[in-house]
Order: sequence, then C-alpha cells, then structure tokens
Amino acid sequence: MPELPEVETVRRGLQPAMEGAVIAQARVNRPDLRWPFPNRMADRLTGARVNQLRRRSKYILADLDSGETLLVHLGMSGRMTVSGDPLGQFVHDHPQAQKHDHVVFDMDNGARITFNDPRRFGAMDLLDTATADQHKLLAVLGPEPLGNDFHEQHLIDSFRNKNSPVKSALLDQRIVSGLGNIYVCEALFRCGISPRRKAGQISATRVASLVPVIRTVLQDAIAAGGSSLKDFRQADGELGYFQHSFDVYGREGAPCKRNGCDGTIDRITQSGRSSFYCAQCQR
Repeated sequence: MPELPEVETVRRGLQPAMEGAVIAQARVNRPDLRWPFPNRMADRLTGARVNQLRRRSKYILADLDSGETLLVHLGMSGRMTVSGDPLGQFVHDHPQAQKHDHVVFDMDNGARITFNDPRRFGAMDLLDTATADQHKLLAVLGPEPLGNDFHEQHLIDSFRNKNSPVKSALLDQRIVSGLGNIYVCEALFRCGISPRRKAGQISATRVASLVPVIRTVLQDAIAAGGSSLKDFRQADGELGYFQHSFDVYGREGAPCKRNGCDGTIDRITQSGRSSFYCAQCQR
C-alpha cells in the first residue's frame, strides 16, 4: 500500500494539472470501490474548481469551490495519472480507456486525470470542507511527521509506558500519521534501534533521535519519487526509485550496509507484517 512519500509524490504530480482548474466533466464508471461512491458524485464534481490539493496522512484531499472536499485513498493498487496536460508537465496523450479506469476527471485546461485500480481497495468520498478534519478517517490521525506538531517531546510522551514493540508504535496512525512498513523499517535501521524493542523501554534520548531520522527518510523517499514495489506509479506514470536505496527493507539475507558491521539482514513477522533489520547493529 502506498505510504506517505508515494501519496505526496502523486499529490505533487497532480497539482499542476488540477489546482486552480475546473473539473469540466467527471465520469464514474462503477458504483463503488472499497465502499460505495457518494450519491451523484459525478454531478457534484462536474463544474467544480479545485481550490487546493493537499494531503493528510495517506489521503489526497481536493478542496473544491463548491464547499466540498474530495477525499481519495489509493488503496493497494490505485493510480492517479495525468494525460494531455497543456502546461507541458506531462507528455502523454490521452490513452485508450482501460478496464479498471473507475473514475475520470477531464479538466478545463485539457488535462485528464484517471483513477485506475485493478484490486478496487481504493476509495473516494465527498466531505463538507468546513468539517472535513472531523471525518471518521481523518479525526483519529496523529500529527504529520513532516509537520511542526511531530516533535521529540510528542514521541517521548507517546512512547512512555508503552508495552508494544517500537515498530508497532510507529505504525500506530494515532501516534504519527502516514508511516508504513517500509519507512519505519528504514528509520529504525538508521537509528540503530531494533524493531523488537518495547517502545516504553527505549531511552528518551533514543526516542528523540527518531524524529529527525523519520523526516529525513521520508524526504529522501519523496525526492526519489517514492518506492515502486508492485503497482505504484507517479502521476506521470513513471516508477519511483527509492527502492534502490533501501538499507533493510526486502533485503533478507543480504549483508548489512552499515560501515563496520558484518551482520546480515533478518526478517521477522510482527503483527502480520514483515520487519527487516540487522540484529547485530540494531539494539
């Protein structure tokens, strides 16, 4: 599932084609994805101007001049790609319609945004912009890891007396939003912290060290266009490249990359997910 860097990469790719433009025509080609589409979604979107395209955790939010906000979640295999952009940001002509093109936006600037999702785990909803942050999917989210509310004291307080492994704590969207399996594994490696360690047993100094490292890992991934492991594509259809820089994720049995360490990368299962780490240098 796309994590924060992939969603942010898509948002930035969509922004030149969507922000400030009018949805000249919205087409909805099926009644649902993960859940049913809102009533009359195509009619409510057609003619609306996109005032702002923003991200909250792993959701893309398009604030419209109609007073509604379109919420988009890419799910496991969802893609939002741009074609026919007159600004020259994208070179692709409008492609032939594909079987899993479930929602299509034709913008008044000539761009077309296509939401394609073979596995249909993605989702869309329309929210009242004024109360969007109170939506059940958004109200429970913790601070953004790249925002000012995510700081050392917040993480220290959140980990205090917590008996779950640090890996699970960092995946808890109520503590910090947008992090997923890949980037938690990479951040823990850079900090030298084992994913097995109980969050409440890590010293405040080491917990605090996670904050700048998490930010750096995410910024590095965004700069590389995210990570493409299976289905992820950027808004122009290109792959992300951060997977070529993984230190631990997906590298089971490979040598540790840390200078002076002769260990190898192990894989364990935690809460049904694979954790990759070096048992020799992550304590």
